[in-house]
Amino acid sequence: MARIAIIGLGLIGGSLGLALKRSRLRDVELTGFARSRQTRDKARKMGAIDRAASDAADAVRDAAVVIIATPIAVIPDVMEEIAPALSEGCVVTDAASTKAQVMRWADELLPHHVNFVGGHPMAGKEQTGIDVADAALFEGNPYCVVPSVGAKETAINTVVGLADLVGATPVFMDAEEHDSYVAAISHLPLVVSTALFSLARDSAAWPEMAQLASSGFRDITRLASGSPEMSEDICHTNAENIIHWLDRIVVELRRYRDLIRGEDDEALFKAFARVKLERDAFLAGGARPRRPERPAEAGVSLSDLLMGHWAASRTREAMKAIESQEPPPGRPQRSRHRPTRER
Repeated sequence: MARIAIIGLGLIGGSLGLALKRSRLRDVELTGFARSRQTRDKARKMGAIDRAASDAADAVRDAAVVIIATPIAVIPDVMEEIAPALSEGCVVTDAASTKAQVMRWADELLPHHVNFVGGHPMAGKEQTGIDVADAALFEGNPYCVVPSVGAKETAINTVVGLADLVGATPVFMDAEEHDSYVAAISHLPLVVSTALFSLARDSAAWPEMAQLASSGFRDITRLASGSPEMSEDICHTNAENIIHWLDRIVVELRRYRDLIRGEDDEALFKAFARVKLERDAFLAGGARPRRPERPAEAGVSLSDLLMGHWAASRTREAMKAIESQEPPPGRPQRSRHRPTRER
């Protein structure tokens, strides 16, 4: 029986385990490790893993695929710990919210006989821990795939296949563009959410305002309830991009301040109306491709994934929904554009 190892059994690691088990991946043992024995036991009892390992090196020994789903700051320690135990040809991936720094760690710390393919499932909750793990967490969401320079095609296809198995849509990009884009649509909202709650909470009128706070305030400050450790790690490993977008939103807020202060009511109305129409179109699905459905009765073995045959066909279907141009035969098409500072 082949082995997939998951290091880190919180919300993401636990959800990946549950989703892979639900996918009916054949002839595979899911081995997991978390620092807390209680977390390991919970993950096994709820069916997220088949076996709880005593340490990270034990979890990855003889594994064909290793998924690192720990907090970002812990990743280099994990890589150092598992490096001597990784089998030749093993596919190593991660689930971190930033990629450039993780790719550098992988290049420095992992042995050359393994293939590292960065990953980032664009899904989550403000709650953390194995108790809130959900097999459906990734359904219909993008899953960023960021191959290292030396990763083999079969390794890339393996991660694409895993993304598809958990219900996500694989999206290819390089580490730098990934970090720039998620700074705008994920990390900036985190900082803004936290800053808004801090602003209101520190007001002398907070006791009165708190009584009035309803769904709008709760929705926009939801991300402030996330893990402080994760938020700190994100900011430390993607600081330049986050600061860039913070500067941009300061300019945008000043523009709205000037519109509100000004006497041109029509300009203010047009600003709100344009954004409403554009956001409504986004919510209606205009900006997100639909993922092709995989027949419910179809099973796939880990050897199929590692050989790349099934994953390659799934890649072609997914990329047709994402790109207007077919990828070159045998290899998924990656983004041709590098990020620029001004967007």
